[in-house]
Amino acid sequence: PQPKLHTDILRLKAGNVRAQFWSVYVPVETIAAGNAFQTTKEQIDLVHKMIARYPETFELALDAKDVQRIESQGKIASLIGMEGGHCIEGSIGKLRQLHAMGARYMTLTHSETLDWADSATDVAKSDGLSPFGEQVVLEMNRLGMLVDISHVSPATMLDALRISKAPVLFSHSSARAIADHPRNVPDEVLAQLPSNGGVVMINFFSGFVVPESASILLKLSALRKELKAKYPDNKEDQEREVKQWQLKNPYPAGQAEIIVDHIEHVIRIAGIDHVGLGSDFDGISKLPVGIEDVSKYPVITELMLRRGYEEQAIHKVLYGNALRVLRQATELADR
Repeated sequence: PQPKLHTDILRLKAGNVRAQFWSVYVPVETIAAGNAFQTTKEQIDLVHKMIARYPETFELALDAKDVQRIESQGKIASLIGMEGGHCIEGSIGKLRQLHAMGARYMTLTHSETLDWADSATDVAKSDGLSPFGEQVVLEMNRLGMLVDISHVSPATMLDALRISKAPVLFSHSSARAIADHPRNVPDEVLAQLPSNGGVVMINFFSGFVVPESASILLKLSALRKELKAKYPDNKEDQEREVKQWQLKNPYPAGQAEIIVDHIEHVIRIAGIDHVGLGSDFDGISKLPVGIEDVSKYPVITELMLRRGYEEQAIHKVLYGNALRVLRQATELADR
C-alpha cells in the first residue's frame, strides 16, 4: 500500500486496471540543467525495474497485441509514455533511442514552449509546429510512437492533426467548452478528430474539469508570473505569497459526475470513438469526490450506465478507443 499516492498494486487490482501508461515525466527545468534526455532514460529504467520486481503483476507492452496478450494472462500491460518533448533535447536520434527503450507516446511539449512546438501555457514561438517539429511528428509516425498533443497550444494541436498520418492522442486533457482552461481541448479541435481518428483521454484533475476551479487556477497562474517578475531571484518569497493566496482562494473538488460531463461533451462533438480516460493520477493535487484513486474507475462505468450508455459504448471509452489508436499507429509504422 502507498497511502501518499493515488496508485498501488492493491488499488490497481480493485479498479480492474488491465493496461496502464506509466508517465516518464521530467521537469522542464532539466532543459536548463542540460540533463532532460539522461533523466528521461533513468525514468524509463525505473519502469523496467518496477516491472522486473513485480513480474506476476506487470509486463511491458509495446503495442496493442502485447496489451491484449498480457491482459488475457491476468496481468497489467505496462506501456511507457514520455511527457514533454524537451526530453529529446532537439534531437531526432535521441527520440529514436527513447523509442528503442520502450517509449510509445511523447507529449510534444509540457508547460513551456520549445524551439519547435508551442505550449498551451507559455508564449508562442512557432505559431504551432516549426519545420523541425513537423519532422518530429513524421518520425514518430514512422516509429509507431503516438503523437500526444496534451499540453500544447491550439495552433500546435491543429498542426499535429494536419501533419500526423496516424491518429493522435490527447493523453490527459478535457473539454474546454465545459472548463475554460488552456490545458483543455477547444471544440474546433474536437471537430477534427473524426477525420484523424484520434482520441481525447479525459483528465480527472479538479482544476481542469470543474469550471470554477479552472477559473481560479488561471488566476493563480497569472499571480505566479507576476511574482516571478517581482522576485526574480527569490523562489522562497514567490512561494510564500502563492501559499497565502491559495489559502484565501481554495478551489472546489467537484463530484465524479463532472468527468462524465466532459466525456459526453467530446462524444457530442467528435463521437463515441474519440474519447477515453487519461486520469493523470499521481500527477495532480485534487480529484473530484468519488474518483480519488485508481480503485475508483468502476465509478465511471456506473455513471455511464446510469446515463443510458450501452456496454459496447462504455468499453470504447474504458479502453477500446485507446487500443485502436495504438494498433493503427503500429500498422502505419509497419507500412
